Amino acid sequence: MTFWALIILTALVTAVFLGYSMLRGRDTREPAAAYDLRVYREQLAGVDKDLARGVIGEADAERVRTEISRRILAADAQMQEQGKQAGPPRWISITAIAAVGLVLVGGASWMYDRMGAAGLPDQPLSLRLEMAETLRAERPSQAEFEATATPAPQPQLEESYATLLKQLRETVAARPDDLQGNILLAQHEANAGNFVAAYEAQQRVIELSGDTVPADAYSHLAEMMILAAGGYVSPEAEEALRQALQRDPRHGPALYYLGQMMVQFGRPDIGYRIWVDALRNAPAGAPWAEAIYAQLDELAFRAGVFNAPEIQAPAVSGPSQDDVEAAEALTPEERQEMILGMVNQLSDRLATEGGAPEDWARLIAALGVLGEGQRAIDIKNEAMEVFAGNAEALEMIDAAALQAGIAQ
Repeated sequence: MTFWALIILTALVTAVFLGYSMLRGRDTREPAAAYDLRVYREQLAGVDKDLARGVIGEADAERVRTEISRRILAADAQMQEQGKQAGPPRWISITAIAAVGLVLVGGASWMYDRMGAAGLPDQPLSLRLEMAETLRAERPSQAEFEATATPAPQPQLEESYATLLKQLRETVAARPDDLQGNILLAQHEANAGNFVAAYEAQQRVIELSGDTVPADAYSHLAEMMILAAGGYVSPEAEEALRQALQRDPRHGPALYYLGQMMVQFGRPDIGYRIWVDALRNAPAGAPWAEAIYAQLDELAFRAGVFNAPEIQAPAVSGPSQDDVEAAEALTPEERQEMILGMVNQLSDRLATEGGAPEDWARLIAALGVLGEGQRAIDIKNEAMEVFAGNAEALEMIDAAALQAGIAQ
């Protein structure tokens, strides 16, 4: 009620000021002819003074008086004519002012009733933060949300791939304690768009891995859960993200989804801070970092940040547009050969010049995708020797080996 009284009072004050301006302008406006009359009378008095001082003669003075008198008569006639057309009567002005006030008060109330939230009580910042925390704490579980969500359309699989996936499912069902089998099953179920089956297999991977589970394993679990729920971050997915960050506080994908969760539940301010911190340590070309860059400006606006720091995306060397277009024109066999050539180039460079742990991890993961498991194992063993003593690098290598399906 206080809000309604405030907007009505504001509209009434605005209408009063407008009405006062209209009436005041009507009463005090001076015709232009009145100013001319004052000037002509001053000129007429000046003629008498000039004649008394001998500046002009009697004949010239009479001629000037005649001309000024003619102008005075014309100005007076003009004033009388304007007096007859002085504008609308006062009652019309008052009626117009009342109409303006009605439009301001009634129109503002009608628009707010249609477009605003008329029944919503005042929401101070403390109440909004409390509501956000309540919404987060009482949100549906993974299973509850999946039961109400519309299933995502499944991609059409090639017959050969579908057959291999069926065989993999049967093998894992017969050997449920096979770690490598569950790793492969989680990866390929996700590739096939079966995200529920994928995160169930990934949960089994984590159970079988014991205390040596890397951050990537929990991050993959959370991602599969989020994809299965159409982007919704459930309490179970949040717990998986927390587990990933407990093992690696700078884990980029986990920070990305954690920031996304904060935005979902009314805390864009926290989500913005999480994303900015994640970008400060983002490696070049990280897909999650590109996703953050694409949404950061909008999130800053929602978080009320108007002096956002400039965070430049790290430079990354990749294929040019011409390379991409050329790859699209290739047959699947030619594209596979091109990818293998790029992988071999990376392998040769690491063998001769060395490289960062990210490059070694990328090579191991790529070899796993290409099905060259033994070669991926050899590269992993070599990387373990190169980065012996570097715990962070070794963790990255282990995560890539897990992704490639060669974890031991």
